[in-house]
Amino acid sequence: MNSSVKQTDPDYIRLKKPFQLAVKRMFDIVFSLVVLIVLIPLFLVLAALIVKEDGRPVFFKQQRSGKDDFYFKMYKFRSMKIKQTSNSKSQGRIYDWQNGVPDDFVFKIGSVDNPNVTRIGKFIRKYSLDELPQLINVLKGDMSIVGPRPEIIEITRCYNIEQKKRLIVKPGITGWAQANGRSEMNHGEKIKYDLYYVDHFSLWLDIKVFIKTVFQVVGGKGSF
Repeated sequence: MNSSVKQTDPDYIRLKKPFQLAVKRMFDIVFSLVVLIVLIPLFLVLAALIVKEDGRPVFFKQQRSGKDDFYFKMYKFRSMKIKQTSNSKSQGRIYDWQNGVPDDFVFKIGSVDNPNVTRIGKFIRKYSLDELPQLINVLKGDMSIVGPRPEIIEITRCYNIEQKKRLIVKPGITGWAQANGRSEMNHGEKIKYDLYYVDHFSLWLDIKVFIKTVFQVVGGKGSF
């Protein structure tokens, strides 16, 4: 590895552990493809329930910041009503922090008690079933199974130099932060966990994150 490569360099992880990254990508492709095929019946059932309750579309698409701050469309099962009330505070919000995102900031799209969340939406959010379409993003190469959760562009635009380090790696369906608390933490804590992942990336850490996430999801604790 070139000793002149800094941790803030986009090639930092690629040059540091090329073999592990190759194995990680291979696993992402095989795992996402197999799981997508196996879950086709579940996808069809959830799609039917979403359409029955609140019509189309079935999927929610939103631009997120990926590796090296590359923008991509992330997929989720739609959990919010098409016609929403004015109680949705997160819509159209403008973030204009000048020195990075505050540590005490907590971003939440909407709790299960939000009147804009559908009945089926409450269920799929509780057990993170709304995240399953992101396996398509993994198969495409936009995301990985494990990595920092992809953030919305309006927030990453405000990142300071330290916070931008979390964009060195490919975002994931689940990450070290989610395995250690999921949505129940502020931005400062989330960044701390994400930077730990960047600094200590390994296949073993990915396995550890995956196992911890399974227990989190089975328990229905929090949401991604």
